Amino acid sequence: MSTAFLFPGQGSQAVGMGKALAQAFPEARAVFQAADDALADRLFRLCCEGPESELVLTRNTQPAILVTSIAAHAVWSARSGAAAFVAGHSLGEYSALVAAGSFSLGDAVRAVRARGTFMQEAVPAGTGAMAAVLGLDADVVTRVCAEAAGPEVVSPANYNSPEQTVIAGHASAVERASAKLKEAGAKRVVPLSVSAPFHCALMEPVKPRLAEVLARCKVSAPRVPVVSNVEASPNADASRVVPLLLAQVSAPVRWVESVRALAAAGVTRVVELGPGKVLGSLVKRISKDIEVLNVEDPASLERSLAAAGSR
Repeated sequence: MSTAFLFPGQGSQAVGMGKALAQAFPEARAVFQAADDALADRLFRLCCEGPESELVLTRNTQPAILVTSIAAHAVWSARSGAAAFVAGHSLGEYSALVAAGSFSLGDAVRAVRARGTFMQEAVPAGTGAMAAVLGLDADVVTRVCAEAAGPEVVSPANYNSPEQTVIAGHASAVERASAKLKEAGAKRVVPLSVSAPFHCALMEPVKPRLAEVLARCKVSAPRVPVVSNVEASPNADASRVVPLLLAQVSAPVRWVESVRALAAAGVTRVVELGPGKVLGSLVKRISKDIEVLNVEDPASLERSLAAAGSR
């Protein structure tokens, strides 16, 4: 059986995430301590206690989800087999690169703290928006966005499942596109509570700033291939890691194609490592033949180990 590890992105955060794992397992405690040391911050306390108003700030959310995901990875890896591939959704691609040995944890948490800050600063509050389009073919969503954009930006940001595509851009353009998408047959168009319009052209100013940060990171060849958001194909070339991460800032997350690429490569089981079960739910909608497990706390760890036959 071929296994892939999946790592969640922004939106999966919740106050209390990682606390039970850290209390139960020294591997998880060590990950949180290393991240606190790297940031000279009390990230673990924020994960455990909040307040939520601080945790949802993008500059905090991104390193918090990453460290919780890597804590779950450390606990799972100490008790079960290795992965043949890793992949992550947006921010989760950084977690995947840490799990694959391409980035150190310290470099990664510093990079995503900067990434979150730059994303927040790229677009003035209220200027941008995102919305989830449900029940409409992705090609139709792409076409309608192009028609609705006019002089502004609105485009697909996340191809999450065959029935769900997230769009992003100027708030007024997203509003126009949302109305047209309903006319085109979308079951629902749901505005998302986000701090910035991620994965669209409005994020272009982030790239040169993030490039400076990533240039200071040591990048090694991934020990296992990382399926990138931008290309939806496995990469094990160290020289391509940073260019793919920079392109990812303003390009859509090709999650449907990423999961299909894993299935085509023979993956029959995925383990979602980190807070929530969003990615596992999407995988079930994309490929019925892939077994889905998750690890976010001791209870889910035990269930997944039992299912995987490791106990």
